[in-house]
Amino acid sequence: MTSLPDAPLTEEQYLRIEREAEFKSEFHDGRMYAMSGGSLNHALLSARIGALLYHQVPARCRVFDPGLRIKVASTGLCTYADCTVICGELQYFGDQKDGILSPLLIVEVLSPSTEGYDRGKKFELYRTIESFREYLLVHQDRRHVEHYSKQDYGSWILREHSGVDGSIAIERLGVQILLADLYSSALNMG
Repeated sequence: MTSLPDAPLTEEQYLRIEREAEFKSEFHDGRMYAMSGGSLNHALLSARIGALLYHQVPARCRVFDPGLRIKVASTGLCTYADCTVICGELQYFGDQKDGILSPLLIVEVLSPSTEGYDRGKKFELYRTIESFREYLLVHQDRRHVEHYSKQDYGSWILREHSGVDGSIAIERLGVQILLADLYSSALNMG
């Protein structure tokens, strides 16, 4: 990600710039960072996971595409995920209700340029969101998904799912995703 304006910005300045921009940027510690475009597989997998979730989540939940801005209130991070599920009442930030504070599930499709950030600092910041309980890291170069799930006592458990016969169960949402379905439209998967 590339840093944009040099001077530290306020959140209000970031939101004004972001709402008029032709590309998405992340905001943290007074700085805007341009988000790079994804590969074809990245776009396909992002759309596919959203479609599979849409048909399975409970009625009280909503599935959002990568256009939804997420704010991590405790740190000021404003960012976008590849797919987000919110259950219950939406908690907005900003006067235009174009950003949310309360994701339950966040999905990131891993890219070579952002994989370390998605696994590390970004996940660390996401974990400060009170409502956040499920995190999926979807690999785009092979059939493999890492599923982090927050336990009642606060720690996170990792389950890894691989191969054509693998599946992901998100019990708190009553969701079951077959990797064969998720990766059915991906390119160069062998």
